Amino acid sequence: MIGRLNHIGVATPSIETSVTLYRDVLGATHAGEPFDLPAQGVRVCFIDLPNSQIELIEPLGDDSPIHGFLAKNPKGGQHHVCFEVDDILVARDALKAMGATLLGTGEPRIGAHGTPILFLHPKDMGGVLVELMEAPKEAH
Repeated sequence: MIGRLNHIGVATPSIETSVTLYRDVLGATHAGEPFDLPAQGVRVCFIDLPNSQIELIEPLGDDSPIHGFLAKNPKGGQHHVCFEVDDILVARDALKAMGATLLGTGEPRIGAHGTPILFLHPKDMGGVLVELMEAPKEAH
């Protein structure tokens, strides 16, 4: 069902500080421009890696779901892993049939890459918050 690892989500109180860490300490060569996702209450920035990405996630406003994570982890930390799937609805229905708990309404929403996403509850995923992202369709 799952495809390639698309990204690791890292919550941070400051995208700018985190970009400096990944660039100056870890040697990342490209960070995209941060952008806001008001519908999700976050500001994000992607760090490109040779085989994946790091998604830096900063709270956007007081209602951000990232506030709770940062209250427990003030310096930030790994928030989720994101795997690609070919069809988000097929994956959702199969996971529901196996008893997995979907977060939110269970209906896909558009994520930072502009494709449908869903989150699976950590209690059913070995303690890891899992994001499923419909793989972008390749132009033919």
